[in-house]
Amino acid sequence: MKIYTKTGDKGTTSLFGGKRVAKHNIRIDSYGTVDELNAHLGLVRDQDLDVKSKEGLITIQEKLFTVGAILATEPNKASSLAKLPQLKLKDIEFLENEIDRMNDDLPPMTHFVLPGGHPAVSHCHVARTVCRRAERICAALFNLEPFDEKVLKYLNRLSDYLFVLARCIAKQKNAEEVKWIPETSK
Repeated sequence: MKIYTKTGDKGTTSLFGGKRVAKHNIRIDSYGTVDELNAHLGLVRDQDLDVKSKEGLITIQEKLFTVGAILATEPNKASSLAKLPQLKLKDIEFLENEIDRMNDDLPPMTHFVLPGGHPAVSHCHVARTVCRRAERICAALFNLEPFDEKVLKYLNRLSDYLFVLARCIAKQKNAEEVKWIPETSK
């Protein structure tokens, strides 16, 4: 199988279902940003993390391929969607359960924290912000061409998961969480 097809040389690409759209189309931007997020999660997973976190990240990366496939499917192409895996409520519940599990071992939040403290923590925060961008772009797409609402819920919960994972990693690495204290409070 050749990697290059030359079909995108004029700035268009195909959705699942065959429709050609501009590469700057919001639908392409949405699943492209999800792909970028998935790459960042790979970078997080490549850090020195506990096995449970790595396994969770693999599960999430697999679900992000599902999200990308949903977003890459031509609207109103039920025949194309029927061939794809779908997100399920249990996928969102997985994130919620993991958030709760990790949060149980963390001190309560009293302030916003500045990203950083350890490379693994920083990579996690970068992934979190890319996730938020993916969520914003997908929300804009949803307003134009609705798709499975579970995608939006999943991305929203995933950014929360990544924030808590960053805090969990900071604790595991004995990295200082620098509190944000606004100038007016100093």
